[in-house]
Amino acid sequence: MELNFLSLLTGCFATPVAENPTVAMVEAAYRAMGLDARYINCDVAPADLGDAVRGARAMGWRGFNCSLPHKVAVIDFIDDLAPSAEIIGAVNCVINKDGRLIGENTDGKGFLASLKTVIDPVGKRVVVLGAGGASRAIAIETALSGAASITIVNRDAARGKAVTQLVAAHTSAAAEFVPWQGKYAIPEDADVVINATSIGLFPGVDDMPAVAFSTVRPGLVVADVIPNPPRTAFLKQAEARGARTLDGLGMLVNQGVIGIRLWTGREPDAKVMRGALEAIFGV
Repeated sequence: MELNFLSLLTGCFATPVAENPTVAMVEAAYRAMGLDARYINCDVAPADLGDAVRGARAMGWRGFNCSLPHKVAVIDFIDDLAPSAEIIGAVNCVINKDGRLIGENTDGKGFLASLKTVIDPVGKRVVVLGAGGASRAIAIETALSGAASITIVNRDAARGKAVTQLVAAHTSAAAEFVPWQGKYAIPEDADVVINATSIGLFPGVDDMPAVAFSTVRPGLVVADVIPNPPRTAFLKQAEARGARTLDGLGMLVNQGVIGIRLWTGREPDAKVMRGALEAIFGV
């Protein structure tokens, strides 16, 4: 059995080490599970995506992941979508079920699993910084899990409003868009604040989202989706203000756990997977 990784390398995990973090994490899980399986990174150009998916189907791959820019385009080449992936409108994980390719989105689910180790989102007021693919997935999954409200903060009003409209149309959570102008002041009633942008990603490790840190209070949960570095400048500042923080490694590990579970029907060891990432990032 071979499980394969289908992607266009985008530098999302740009790191001075040669090893691909996602490959290292998943292969470590396979070894610990005693699986006769591989997770192989393939560089696929957008024009070749259809051929790559057809090849994966023809070779009987059990599944594959997609990174940008394939998360939306791949939908044209698969057979069906899981419910939340259909709402989000993007796929990062494909499962081969008896020859039918089913698209899932494990990004938001992975974040949600990580978030629940710190706080139960049911009834909570959640603020999401950014309106890209990560924001969309996180907003939908958090709202579907029972959050009372989702506030999207973004500089591009059209993109921000599109995410809030999606939340309002498909979940019971209240949805609000707030223009990101200057330093964003976190509302006093917010329970969770999530940086779903790429601000702070290596090599820009000193960069931080424009937030008024004077409004970060003790007990507020502050999360970041960035895995490299795991402890971003944003999290360090929030921690200094007494916030409870959540790094991006949890989201990365949990989306990997979900993918392996969907492909194999078995439960991988999340501690082994996180350990592989921590070794790469020097945590």
